[in-house]
Amino acid sequence: MRTLTDRALNLAKVQGASYADIRVIVRRTQGITVKNGVVEGLSDNESQGFGVRVVVDGAWGFASSAILTPAEVDRVTALAVQIARASAMFKVHDVDLGPPVAHVGSYRTPVEIDPWDVPLEQKLDLLLRAEEGLRTTPGVMVSSASVALWREEKLFANTEGAYVEQEIIESGGGITATAVDRQKGEVQKRSYPNAFARDQRQEGWEAILSMDLPGNAPRVGEEAVALLSADQCPSGVTTIILDATQLALQVHESCGHPIELDRVFGTEASYAGTSFLTPEKYGSFRYGSDIVNMTADATIPGGLGTFGWDDEGVPAQRVPIVRNGIFCGYLTSRETAQQLRDIVGDTAPEASGGAMRADGWNRIPIIRMTNVNLEPGEWEFDDLIADTDDGIYMEMNKSWSIDDKRLNFQFGTEIAYEIKNGKMGRMLKNATYTGITPQFWASCDAICNRDHWRVWGTPNCGKGQPGQSAHTGHGTAPARFRDIQVGMIK
Repeated sequence: MRTLTDRALNLAKVQGASYADIRVIVRRTQGITVKNGVVEGLSDNESQGFGVRVVVDGAWGFASSAILTPAEVDRVTALAVQIARASAMFKVHDVDLGPPVAHVGSYRTPVEIDPWDVPLEQKLDLLLRAEEGLRTTPGVMVSSASVALWREEKLFANTEGAYVEQEIIESGGGITATAVDRQKGEVQKRSYPNAFARDQRQEGWEAILSMDLPGNAPRVGEEAVALLSADQCPSGVTTIILDATQLALQVHESCGHPIELDRVFGTEASYAGTSFLTPEKYGSFRYGSDIVNMTADATIPGGLGTFGWDDEGVPAQRVPIVRNGIFCGYLTSRETAQQLRDIVGDTAPEASGGAMRADGWNRIPIIRMTNVNLEPGEWEFDDLIADTDDGIYMEMNKSWSIDDKRLNFQFGTEIAYEIKNGKMGRMLKNATYTGITPQFWASCDAICNRDHWRVWGTPNCGKGQPGQSAHTGHGTAPARFRDIQVGMIK
């Protein structure tokens, strides 16, 4: 493979490129879904190809192919150079990549049980038992269990001397029970271990076993049915405590997306939106209360945003985003890191924080979340409940909506419980809450400790034109927020 990568990089330089890189990717995915006692879906796919990215006359060019031959490498590289020359005619400014990136090495996700070594029969047996367990409670009308497995072998090389190889392995799965009251025309659902029937981690089959899907299935089914007769979540302004899964999505939407620097600079405006965290706020804006600390950390074991190097060859790192409530960092690429320094000066980092990733060989790298985390606090969960006189505990996402600047939002959860006099009480259904991002995080007055903190996987974050789906992670623990609007706004 080194011969092909050298061929592309040398040809790019000969044809006038001031910079070039090449990514070669082999990806295999497997998905299995069991629904209402039968195998609904079974897929096992593999793809391979390469993409060449160049800078010519100060502008980018990119081309890709699924054919890994010397002749095709030559054609694709020449095409990337042609595209860059054409782009240079309309450039606003020259590409500045900052300090060179010349790392050499290899990285592999640590796994205990390779998911590809587990027999299909064993996978099916686990899912069938889990799905059957959901149906032990009368009233469960739809029951499903699934696993999703992922392996990506990646090679990156550039004209600055970088040459890194990586193997990323992920395992995900979950169960969902849907209960129906035909007389009332009402539908309720419960999921485990995360919303939308899936949590995913950079681990092997041991991640699926640790979920204990069959063991949790009866409880999930019982809760789905119980929600049908639960009281409606009241409306008003109150204290809420969010569980770690819901808080992970809250972080994703109201912190992860607005800190993507390409989005801040407007390159996603026509599709995904912009951001309220504009450059003049860097280093001074009050994002949350003093106890709110957030990081973008690509080094955490198990996170979907974990790697050895990003798709520009920049090493994984831990980047501060919010420190003691003050906004202090972005997700950056090599190019946008330099643009930020041009705007805010030497207070910005000298180089990229390593957040460039592409969805496969036929997509150009763009800024994506790594593991954007709310750092743990000091509270035990039971003490947090006991310290809350009146409020609502909300668990697991059911719906979400947020504006294109990531300011105004509304979230709904699968289940909630009333808190009275420091104790969890009656079950509540159709719980929702609304807020404005900086006001919401300013209301955070308690976060549970590391014993309650873990990284949750989000394997379906959409962005880019053409569209790309990224795998991101979010470390969270339950947290409390004061004076939050819940239910219907009156």
